[in-house]
Amino acid sequence: MSTLQRFFKDTIIYGIAAVLPRAINILLTRLHTEKLQSDKFAENTWYFVFAAYFIAFLTLGLETAFFRFFSKEKEKGKIVSTSFITLLFSTTVFLSVLLFFNPFFTSLLGFDNPIHLKILTFVTALDLLVVIPYAYLRVTNKPLKFTFYKVTNIIIYAIFNLFFLWFVPYAIENHISLPSIITETYTNTPKVVYIFIANLIASLVTFLMLLPSMFKFGFEFDKKILQKMLVYGLPIMIGSLAYVTNENLDKLLLVGEIGKEQMGIYAACYKLGVFMVLYVMAFRLGAEPFFFNHADKANAKETYAKILTWFTIVGSIFMLIVVAYIHLFAGILLGKPEYYQALSIVPIILLANLLLGIYNNLSIWYKLTDKTKYGMYFSIFGAVLTIIFNVIFIPKIGFMASAWATLIAYGSMTLISYLYGQKHYKVPYNIRKVLLYILVSFGLSILSFYQFEKNYYISTLFIILYISFILFNERNELKTILKK
Repeated sequence: MSTLQRFFKDTIIYGIAAVLPRAINILLTRLHTEKLQSDKFAENTWYFVFAAYFIAFLTLGLETAFFRFFSKEKEKGKIVSTSFITLLFSTTVFLSVLLFFNPFFTSLLGFDNPIHLKILTFVTALDLLVVIPYAYLRVTNKPLKFTFYKVTNIIIYAIFNLFFLWFVPYAIENHISLPSIITETYTNTPKVVYIFIANLIASLVTFLMLLPSMFKFGFEFDKKILQKMLVYGLPIMIGSLAYVTNENLDKLLLVGEIGKEQMGIYAACYKLGVFMVLYVMAFRLGAEPFFFNHADKANAKETYAKILTWFTIVGSIFMLIVVAYIHLFAGILLGKPEYYQALSIVPIILLANLLLGIYNNLSIWYKLTDKTKYGMYFSIFGAVLTIIFNVIFIPKIGFMASAWATLIAYGSMTLISYLYGQKHYKVPYNIRKVLLYILVSFGLSILSFYQFEKNYYISTLFIILYISFILFNERNELKTILKK
């Protein structure tokens, strides 16, 4: 099996780990929008926004540092145990501070109820403690085990969502016997809390399943290794915080400018862009360890260039398909027509996330050359653009400003990373081809969305023509791949 074939095989398996959980999560969006008013859906979004910030900060960039040092250090057991002990310490401090000062942080972060923050604190702690076990499975090329744990987590989450939001109210309405503790508390507890509880149960089970894998390495802590990992990882941590800002600041600012109801509508439609997020995530899960492990090969740079081209091809097809059938997806996933108000953000968000995936591809240059500070600079630059554009334009054009801010931020980061990367670690990317596929796909997407809305015959024709265009352009490359 060739290197590229092995890479794509593992990426497909990781794709299941990324796509299936998110796909189930998307399907749960319909349940959430039916059971929650848009302002309560905004509270659900608010919860996961801060979860993303906490994880990005408290991981300390050690996940990526783990891949880098595990691939080049001889004492791999020390890398595993030192990383895990460090995150165990940061998690303990986090738990202690947020639980002890819960009323203060509840007010500071804008949560409606202290119990929301308490549940979030425990979920974050559990998710932090499985970062290294998950990373170890990826770096040792065990995608099947990784996928099993990820899928188990989302299945548990989905089951308890259905139990709390569908079965319990159905049972109460039809006088089906339930434990008294459930029926007594259910009517007095906001429905959104049960989404958080389902999340907590799923995280706890996953943590208990993965914990034994850490004990086989012992608890040997190496201060020197930690120092090297932090030097490498802290810029990535700052960059991750900036990335979370790019992804989530819009939700925070929209609440203040247009209210929770409109933010909830925006957040629900934003989830339709998750189709591209799924693809990017699936690719990243397989690509990150592959890039590090393949770096010493003679043809590494040529392989990276081919991977970028094919990543763009597949991503551009996804973008066109989602936009072409956007109203079908919206009907399935969103349900209530009130949520359709923000559908116009979807083509922009899809393109933005495709560019983010390209940026993730390009970022290998500063990770392999140990110049992670550049990743920090690029992410901060993107975050600054996001803040400025949102602050200036949300009062003028509402949630469309947030969509355009995301696209501008990721587009700028991608361009700058490419220009700097070619100076420090030159890879022969076929930029003309990449740009051509992006422009043609986005052009057809916009045409389908604005000129042929709900005309599925024309939209399907666009997809067929675009795929035919790709097959013609890549006919020689495809012949080579099929021969291998």
